[in-house]
Amino acid sequence: MTRIPEKVREILRRLEAAGYEAWCVGGAGRDMLLGRDPGDWDVTTSARPEAVMALFGDQALPTGLKHGTVTIGGGRGVEVTTFRRDGDYLDNRHPESVEFTASLEEDLARRDFTVNAMALDLRGELRDPFGGRDDLAAGVLRAVGDPDARFREDALRIMRGLRFAARLGFTLEQNTAAAMGRCAPLLANIAPERLRVELDGLLRGEHAGAVLLAWPQVLGVFLPEILPAVGFDQRSPYHCYDVWEHTARAVEAAPPWPLVRWALLFHDLGKPETFSLGEDGRGHFYGHWRPSVVHARNIMERLRFDHQSRDTILTLVERHDCQMLLSEKAVRRSLARYGEETVRLLLAVKRADNLAQAPQFHDRQVLLRQWEDLLDLVLQREECFSLAQLAVKGNDLTALGLKGKAVGEMLRSLLEMVIEERLPNDKHVLLGWVGEKMVLDDAPGGSAPGPRVTFPPPGK
Repeated sequence: MTRIPEKVREILRRLEAAGYEAWCVGGAGRDMLLGRDPGDWDVTTSARPEAVMALFGDQALPTGLKHGTVTIGGGRGVEVTTFRRDGDYLDNRHPESVEFTASLEEDLARRDFTVNAMALDLRGELRDPFGGRDDLAAGVLRAVGDPDARFREDALRIMRGLRFAARLGFTLEQNTAAAMGRCAPLLANIAPERLRVELDGLLRGEHAGAVLLAWPQVLGVFLPEILPAVGFDQRSPYHCYDVWEHTARAVEAAPPWPLVRWALLFHDLGKPETFSLGEDGRGHFYGHWRPSVVHARNIMERLRFDHQSRDTILTLVERHDCQMLLSEKAVRRSLARYGEETVRLLLAVKRADNLAQAPQFHDRQVLLRQWEDLLDLVLQREECFSLAQLAVKGNDLTALGLKGKAVGEMLRSLLEMVIEERLPNDKHVLLGWVGEKMVLDDAPGGSAPGPRVTFPPPGK
């Protein structure tokens, strides 16, 4: 079993020395019993919040006194909360009031699932009034007490349950699962940011695909855009799964990188509305990336994504089906347009997308590996694909007489020429080319047009 960290042990010791009960609760005990390192540590105690504040002095921050919570220590501090009973939940999220109690069991009774309703003290004694340890051993998620009551109190517990299932690979106990389905409409009352956080945790889980496949109707309460994909037959030899199963399998096939998995959740949402049937009976989805981008943008605005994450995910959705030419020029063009990080994310998206297709087409993995090898080679050689690497700088062009916007336009033209291997990245050669162009531009009746490089649109 994982050892309780010293900073947490010290909190437990000081509370006990002052005559109070003190227990580790929540996910910490669960993860310890599973042999995992807990990400967060929470302590519950019989001490009232004012007593905790007095006991820890400057180390204590009153982060939630109304609900009995004091945070000890800076950075990732430890939340210390007084034993409590919750009052009525009128908004399907927060109790209207709390009542402090002297009973650990009463405090545990208000928690969501039995595996999170265990308490562990300094000496390793486990309090488990609801059978959480047995459920943990069986790989079962079971609501504490009446599941309908738990989910009506706080509808976000539904998404927490799906997140735990995706992370731990646990099954949902029958009555708990049924109550989640009945109470799912209450998710409409939950703040979008909280839904995003829970869904993000779900998508990162090792078993995310299985959860997505099993629970689209619940997710569809706040992601209605996914519902047309459920059961939609693709009628294509490339696809042995319907659109939603393909999506779920692609998510699980990807590394647990949030931007990649969000992009895969969105990448084929436009397929149902772009479906057409060829004369040979094969399904086609020409330009499906366009409505997929629209759906992705709408969802992310609704869930209040930050701008940087949104823009990267939209790029991945837009380009997920594009052709990737196996050439160093193509690699440099991609690097110039998107940067290394986004290019590598796109490769991960394309790999997972392909692995969720019919097995006979998994040979595309070879091309993707070859493309990544070229990417590594270009980066290793420090080949030029950005203005920062260009041998000519703005002051060099200014010295030749160019001014204002013409400087930037010329730098971009030079970069395109280098990327396309029309000119070497040599300062003297590049400046010589600029000088010749300026002479031609000044000649009567003529101008030498600068080079133009176009990027192909996404494929079908």
